[in-house]
Amino acid sequence: MATNDTDVKSQLAGYRQSIDNIDAALIHMLAERFRCTKEVGVLKAKYNLPPADPAREEYQIDRLRHLAKDANLDPDFAEKFLNFVIKEVIRHHEQIAADHAAAK
Repeated sequence: MATNDTDVKSQLAGYRQSIDNIDAALIHMLAERFRCTKEVGVLKAKYNLPPADPAREEYQIDRLRHLAKDANLDPDFAEKFLNFVIKEVIRHHEQIAADHAAAK
């Protein structure tokens, strides 16, 4: 039984290391996504465009639901996650627009 415990602990450690690596990659990808959306927010503020783009958001959600299905991930979970990200992006865009208007 001790050998089995060692095997299980080794497998757990391997999975946990993989999860930690994936979490780190997700954080870096989200940081890059927000860097890009910040630049979008700057352009929107500069050209007085609205912070939200419902057509783009609908496209993103539809696309993500399809990607989630293809990856055997719950599309409802994926949509909830993207909706959270979209709300944060809009919040940032609104702040950028307010900062831009105050700087004029």
